[in-house]
Amino acid sequence: MTGVAVLAARRTAVVPRGGAFRDMEPFALAAALIGPLLADAGIAPDAVDEVILGNALSGGGNLTRVAALAAGLPQSIPALTLDTQCCAGLDAIRMGAARIASGEARFVLAGGVESFSRAPLRARRPSTKDEAPQFYRQPAFTPWPEREPDLAAAAAELARAEGITREAQEAFAMESHRRALAAASPAGEIVPVNTIAADPFARVLSPALLARLPVIAGDAAHGVTAATTAVEADAAALVLLGPGGEGRVQLLGALARGGDPLMPALAPVAAVAALCARLGLHAGDMEHVELMEAYAAQALAGIARLGLDPERVNAQGGALARGHPIGASGAVLAVRAFHRLRGAGGRALVAIAGAGGIASAMVLS
Repeated sequence: MTGVAVLAARRTAVVPRGGAFRDMEPFALAAALIGPLLADAGIAPDAVDEVILGNALSGGGNLTRVAALAAGLPQSIPALTLDTQCCAGLDAIRMGAARIASGEARFVLAGGVESFSRAPLRARRPSTKDEAPQFYRQPAFTPWPEREPDLAAAAAELARAEGITREAQEAFAMESHRRALAAASPAGEIVPVNTIAADPFARVLSPALLARLPVIAGDAAHGVTAATTAVEADAAALVLLGPGGEGRVQLLGALARGGDPLMPALAPVAAVAALCARLGLHAGDMEHVELMEAYAAQALAGIARLGLDPERVNAQGGALARGHPIGASGAVLAVRAFHRLRGAGGRALVAIAGAGGIASAMVLS
């Protein structure tokens, strides 16, 4: 990724499903960011070579093309939508950076967008006229039904295997909310949409409140609850990638790795280790870490296995305090890392896991 920089980074607020973005199509969320990004970097719309967005729930089509046209970009600019589930937003940035590093492009808009609120219902077409459509919640991520656990059940099994108690998960969730409430988003990070200019979900949690919540997966000692699971949400997050240079946030490297589909939350461990080895770095030396908190158990296992300093991980709160807009979540982490670096310098690690046992990681400086 030598010579690739993040020139600007913007996102919408992350709003739980059914909230202020419930009537907005996902393309509109993404389109709202493109003008501000170009203005931030002083780049003309016709200088953009490609737009690449991750998305998981919109039901097909090329959502990115719709967003680009809605934002007023020239019709000549190509657009690509990719789906690697939770990793999609970060993978789109990784792919855009590869375009620039290869010389294929100079400026690329990349990121992710998701709307749980507007996601279409999914159904399998009947095979005979007497059958009814069969509705389903999510597609298959492996060819083996016995190796494709419910994601909450997988997180609970991870907690049991790693010895992560329910109380430890709840303490992590409380701290995520506390940090989010204590930290204001940097100026220029969030583009107001529908008058929403801040993430609205974080709240004060107490041990007594959390102890009353029922376990949704796992046993009483290590189980996952609603508070230790990130809520479904709507959001968009994009970056403008371009040539590196003095004073710019450099993209030092990025890669993806696969792992055991039964333990998808552990996939980032291998991805981060491989990326750090490639760059000659150690994960524990990163000044800033944006690590996906789809489940508290997932984040705690990653912190322990990678030897990360918990004080440097999600220092301004994570997805447990915001929400999880699947295809946008990795890009949200990247946008937050960009603004942390602009304010404090250093290096930032971004990592996220996806269903089916995949993960993506990135280092910025």
